[in-house]
Amino acid sequence: MQEVTYDFSGRIAVVTGGANGIGAQIASQYLDAGAKVVIWDLHPPKNKRKNAIFKEVDVSDLSQVKNATKDTINNWGKIDFLSHNAGYAGPTENTINYDTEAWIKTVQVNLIGTYIVAKTVAPCMVSEGYGRIINMASLAGKEGTPYASAYSAAKAGVIGFTKSLAKELAETNVRVNCVAPAAVKTNILDQMKPDFVETMIAKSPMKRLGDAREVADIVMWLSSSACSFNTGAVFDMSGGRATY
Repeated sequence: MQEVTYDFSGRIAVVTGGANGIGAQIASQYLDAGAKVVIWDLHPPKNKRKNAIFKEVDVSDLSQVKNATKDTINNWGKIDFLSHNAGYAGPTENTINYDTEAWIKTVQVNLIGTYIVAKTVAPCMVSEGYGRIINMASLAGKEGTPYASAYSAAKAGVIGFTKSLAKELAETNVRVNCVAPAAVKTNILDQMKPDFVETMIAKSPMKRLGDAREVADIVMWLSSSACSFNTGAVFDMSGGRATY
């Protein structure tokens, strides 16, 4: 199969959660396409490449996100792409026994963080007359995964927020979409019980985990100028599991 390539020369991409997993793969493919990448994460990437800058950022902290946005603009002049992947799975537990503080933290990182980052970065894109925001949701946000009520609720919120923001920016040249993967082979699965992961695999008609490159490939298209009439959309990556 022929590999699809993109030319993002001159583009500046912010990748939250870009030190590991799906975010790291997205950052790598942006770099391969010629973009300069700014990784916002709590921990630095193990192998930072040329044309990539790391900034320690807690996406649920408004002041940190504002400072990171200001520094990014000062260093690079603009932000063309925002690939928002920073997330936290939270405990695998039934709702009745779920620790309340852990539930709130899961929503704070996954949903409130999405709002904070988009609210801060979107005006920069509007002023430049171009931008692509791609939020990382989850199939859990569409189906409601048992024993992951906080994560499911947060990701459902990400989907709703993406649609709302997309409509607000529809008459600008800023497109806002989200991707909803099922289980993807990344380190975040280490936060979950093994039997829980096996259950997710069993639900997939393809009977396998997704690959981070498969997710990054669709993010590349959503970042491109070819994505001109798609906004407020949810792109499933579920191996056939998604039912709507």
